[in-house]
Amino acid sequence: MKDNLSSYTSNDYDSRINSVLPYYAEFHNQILDLAECLGLSRINWLDTGCGTGNLAQKVLKKFDTVDLTLCDPSEAMLEKSKDKLKEYKNVKYVNLASQQLGFDNEFDIVTAVQAHHYLDRNQRANATKKCFDALKDGGVYITFENISLSCNECDELGMRRWKKYLLEHGKSEEEAESHIKRRGTEVFPVTIEEHISLLKKTGFKAVEILWMSYMQAGFWAIK
Repeated sequence: MKDNLSSYTSNDYDSRINSVLPYYAEFHNQILDLAECLGLSRINWLDTGCGTGNLAQKVLKKFDTVDLTLCDPSEAMLEKSKDKLKEYKNVKYVNLASQQLGFDNEFDIVTAVQAHHYLDRNQRANATKKCFDALKDGGVYITFENISLSCNECDELGMRRWKKYLLEHGKSEEEAESHIKRRGTEVFPVTIEEHISLLKKTGFKAVEILWMSYMQAGFWAIK
């Protein structure tokens, strides 16, 4: 039985996520590069939907002057994070989903990686607003999500390409189809245009695309 909303249990997540998400590590590389360019002397950072702490571990290794708050709705995922990051003292753990957050004007950076595509549009809007509220003025929100492409023909081709990736990375035909069938039933991707529109409607004064490949995209926005 799964202990979180992803495709895998918390025990299997780290060893199997790269076989499902093309360029998964690059999501983190892009986030770290952008964060470094902010030039902050000390960073108060919230990572919501932190999972097993993969991004957090990289943040803590790269930045000496960071205070990190990790949130996740899955207690099992948080326990994995705690174990992975047990050598670090400057980390807080909160067992909440993004749409349950109650922070106000506290963080320089808020990240949400593969965290909000489980939500319907109203829940996603609420989760995005909670991330917005958590930021200080001038703070930066960075999110990566599964996406839909801009037309049915494009989306179908994109899905064929993703299925090819799944098969080439060890998935059986049945397993690949199982991942694809999650779209619209367990995960609810939206288009790049919808992501940008939501971020602007939430109140961010600047919104940009950070990265895109296959059926995933990253965005950053300034409060």
